[in-house]
Amino acid sequence: MNTQLNTTEYREFLKELKIRIQSAQLKAAVSVNQTMLQLYWDLAERIIARQQASAWGDGILVQISHDLQSEFPDMKGFSVRNLKYMRQWYRFWSGTNAIAQQAVSQLDKPAIGQQPVAQIPWSHNLVIISKIKEQGEALFYVQQTIQNNWSRAVLTHHIETRLYQREGKAITNFKATLPAPQSDLAQQILKDPYNFDFLLLRKKHDEKELEEALIEHVTRFLLELGAGFSYIGRQYKLEVGGDEFFIDLLFYHTRLHCFVVIELKAVKFKPEFAGKLNFYVSAVDGILKTEQDNPTIGIIICKSKNDVVVEYALKDIHKPIGVSEYLITKNLPIEFQSSLPSIEQIEAELGGGDE
Repeated sequence: MNTQLNTTEYREFLKELKIRIQSAQLKAAVSVNQTMLQLYWDLAERIIARQQASAWGDGILVQISHDLQSEFPDMKGFSVRNLKYMRQWYRFWSGTNAIAQQAVSQLDKPAIGQQPVAQIPWSHNLVIISKIKEQGEALFYVQQTIQNNWSRAVLTHHIETRLYQREGKAITNFKATLPAPQSDLAQQILKDPYNFDFLLLRKKHDEKELEEALIEHVTRFLLELGAGFSYIGRQYKLEVGGDEFFIDLLFYHTRLHCFVVIELKAVKFKPEFAGKLNFYVSAVDGILKTEQDNPTIGIIICKSKNDVVVEYALKDIHKPIGVSEYLITKNLPIEFQSSLPSIEQIEAELGGGDE
């Protein structure tokens, strides 16, 4: 190497080259996926049309599969099973309603890359059409996959835990306390209920047990909270006027650019919970928030709630607060309820739990 070469300058230059190459690789992968999906759409359309015109039964798929694999031995995707998936996918999205048109209206045109279903892998498309019946819900998961770069496993998790039915459903005062469009964005980060089935707790657990279990499984907890949440700490100490206060969980949301205070309640919602969280949110705004941060958001996650009571409790609160329930459908067996061991001990005793 040239001894006169500036090492730092070269490293920066090499970094730029790597970024260019990685970007090209990604674009190539996306292009290949779009081309393949265009082919699958075209094949499915032609097969369905010919079956209808010639009254061919599904047995013809076996012959088509055999002949295509013989003609194109280096290409994958022509199995009988995948040909059936192509037809199912085409039929699912080839409707005339507005949602179907939004998803695939240009699948047979050069602008295929503009269409949501062409921007996610084939395996993701199969997960969606195999688990969902309504096009509106399916399009939601297509768009979320694109926006959050979900893996197939994460997509499957969110479908199985019914994210579509839960996202943005919490009761909040965001429209009255946050400017648009932040109020709408903040509303969408909340779910109701939160699904904590990855925990194993006593039926009559308290806040401390719930908090410890969530932090013990913080990766699963963050997955349930959703994209953008960055964990800061539990029992986070705030000193106000010489007195110490401890908030259950503190996060920072990287998309909303704000702190998020979460208070856990293993009981039914009470109006006084909102007043206490209002104080915590005010304290975080006064102590931690900088000029670059948006207003802090508070979330109460409780075991149950009366929606009318929650609405009245939040009506005159001036800080942005939302209230949701949490759901745990599996509880710790009674023989473990006298003393609560660690999560690892419990899962070992029960044969691995949910991990």
